[in-house]
Amino acid sequence: MLSRRTLLRAAALLPVATSLAVPGAALAAASRLAPLPAGLDRRLFAPHEQRFAPYLATLAPMVNDMDDSGFFAGGWWRSPAAPYNARIQEHVFTLAWFHANARPWNPYAGDADLLAALDAALGHYLSLQHPDGTFPERNPGQHGLAATGFGIGYLAKTLRLLRAAGALPARQAQITAALRTAMTWFLDLDNRPGWQDQLPYANQTTAGLAGSTHALRLDPDSALAARLTEAFARLPTVGQSSVGFFHEEGGHDMNYNFEVMLPEMADAYQVNRDPHLVDMARAFTGFLSYNLLREPDGSGYMVNVAPSTRTSTRWYDEVRPDPDRTSLNWTFTRHVPLLSAFMTAREDLADARAAWAASADPVAPLAKQDTSPRILTHGLYGERFPTRQQRAAAIRDLPYLRRDDFVELRRDRGQDFLYVRKPGLYLGGYFGSRASRGRTGLTFVWHPEAGTVICGLNNNNYACWSTVFPGQAPDSDGSLPATYFRGAPGGREWTVGPAPAAFGIRYGNADVTTEVLVTRRTIRRTVTANAAATEQIPLVLHPTDVLTFTDGTRAAFGGATTATADGFDLRRGRTTIRFRWSAPMPATLAAGTVRYFRDGSRRFHALRIPHQGTFDLTVIMG
Repeated sequence: MLSRRTLLRAAALLPVATSLAVPGAALAAASRLAPLPAGLDRRLFAPHEQRFAPYLATLAPMVNDMDDSGFFAGGWWRSPAAPYNARIQEHVFTLAWFHANARPWNPYAGDADLLAALDAALGHYLSLQHPDGTFPERNPGQHGLAATGFGIGYLAKTLRLLRAAGALPARQAQITAALRTAMTWFLDLDNRPGWQDQLPYANQTTAGLAGSTHALRLDPDSALAARLTEAFARLPTVGQSSVGFFHEEGGHDMNYNFEVMLPEMADAYQVNRDPHLVDMARAFTGFLSYNLLREPDGSGYMVNVAPSTRTSTRWYDEVRPDPDRTSLNWTFTRHVPLLSAFMTAREDLADARAAWAASADPVAPLAKQDTSPRILTHGLYGERFPTRQQRAAAIRDLPYLRRDDFVELRRDRGQDFLYVRKPGLYLGGYFGSRASRGRTGLTFVWHPEAGTVICGLNNNNYACWSTVFPGQAPDSDGSLPATYFRGAPGGREWTVGPAPAAFGIRYGNADVTTEVLVTRRTIRRTVTANAAATEQIPLVLHPTDVLTFTDGTRAAFGGATTATADGFDLRRGRTTIRFRWSAPMPATLAAGTVRYFRDGSRRFHALRIPHQGTFDLTVIMG
């Protein structure tokens, strides 16, 4: 008698008339993918395909976690790890790629067990689609925007692989039909979940458009293509703020903007050269150029993360080897040269890849929830990373490096994004209506030689630059409308135009008012609260910094130090940043758990000074 496993393997290769056509072909529990042979040779991988190595090591554990229905039951991708969550099934692309692509290092190319698993996984995936073309994510009845948008892309790319390999013809027909139904729903511009006056999650809609470009390349349809063109034309209006960021939960989010939305736009542009995508990339890069803070020692960029609404991406290393979720953004660098400043230089990436190939360490499988089929799909194209020379030229063109005296205020829908550059400092602020997890108020201070000194976090009441009331209630955890002045707050208001010699800001709520005066090398911050509170300053410190209170107490990096003093000095290299307040008060410098950059050497510390409701602080930058 033939085993169920043998029947599944044979059926996967049959023509349409006799291939499995049920919604979800069962995967026999006894059918397992052979483990990867020991001693994977890193040198066999082409440099741009090194990203596939950890997924190769993960493939057998992932497949062998699948249940009989074809559901990726092990929770390898997305949550909740429930059978109704269609997003979990996006790893069908991963299985399809390894089955379809022969490489010296890929023992699973053409593997019948892998194909049987892919067949079952596709069966479960397609069985989740609602009659209107949508897929669920959070509950079985949900008509999910993200699950449908991203799903179009993964299914289209999987279909392309299956067609090239001549595999699973019945599934090919089912995927083709599923894509058409999904696109009909997704490209309906009267569809409110997908198209609103302001998209709540622009990355999800953009993913659907990117996926549609791939699906329509496989199966052209003039009516759907016309809708796609119209959708690309509408996307800048509903998906991008006039400030430059892409909408995410009512505001900006660095991770989703730079690591998801922009790469999805690039993925679309690889197939459909719609000019709106270039315009959007250019506008976003302009916004990005104010919010990524270049460290003078070449470590990379600190992120002005306090305004982020969803995630907490805090830095980008100077060299980002595979896997890098921003890698496909090179697509726009020819049209938007400034974007090269935020990419890894071609030569640096080559060096990192050479070091990876030479390493004797085994390639370890990825942990559950630490996998992403997007990493693999973005490796389908050639690469055109900027050279070191091109990148250096772009870095020199960053606004806060190109000029040393400006005020940039960008406003939209009640939110203010403020950037003040003076010869001795660069200051950022986020005012007005607070969106989601963001933290308002002053957000960062950067020095031309010392780099980032102050950087507030989002979604964290212990790490924002705030006036904090008892119960750890900071004013930054709420809306803070602001007014701007030519000189000290209370004088002539400033709305637009050249930067005044001294720039004033007044912001607050019913409980506290803060006035700020920025001059060439100083920031004066005056707080007037209706109750006792604490001044909280989120510092980014290096282990080599010399930290001293004005009473002579030396503070310990990575520890907690309290002193009664009227100031605190931070010496970094040749630069000393001085914090001064009006009278001696008990003050504490305490390390937190947050570290920065791949080496983790920089560390968050909070400087906290309790006061009785009035507090006057001057920060002298070098």
